[in-house]
Amino acid sequence: MKLMISRFIAIIILVIPGIAAMIGFLKMKDALFLYMSRHGDDSLSHVYFDWLDFGFGVVLFFAGIGFLGGWIFFRDHKRNYLSPRFKKKTEPPAT
Repeated sequence: MKLMISRFIAIIILVIPGIAAMIGFLKMKDALFLYMSRHGDDSLSHVYFDWLDFGFGVVLFFAGIGFLGGWIFFRDHKRNYLSPRFKKKTEPPAT
C-alpha cells in the first residue's frame, strides 16, 4: 500500500508541470490567435498584442518543460543511461 501511494504522489508531481506547460502553450497560442484575428476586424481602430498573457504563457511553458526535462535527465543519470559527454569526468589517480 505504501508503494502504491508513493507512486501516485510521483505521478501527481509529474502531471502538475505537464499541465502547467500545456496551459502555457495554450496561453501563447491564444495570444497569437487573438492578435492575428483582430487584424482582420475592420471595426477595431487599435490592434494590440497581449504581452502579459503571452509572457505568462512563456514562463509557464518553459517552467513545466524544464522541470520535466530535468527530471528525465536526473533519472537517466541515476540509471547510467546518459551518453559519455554528459557523464562526470574522472581524473586519473595521482602517482
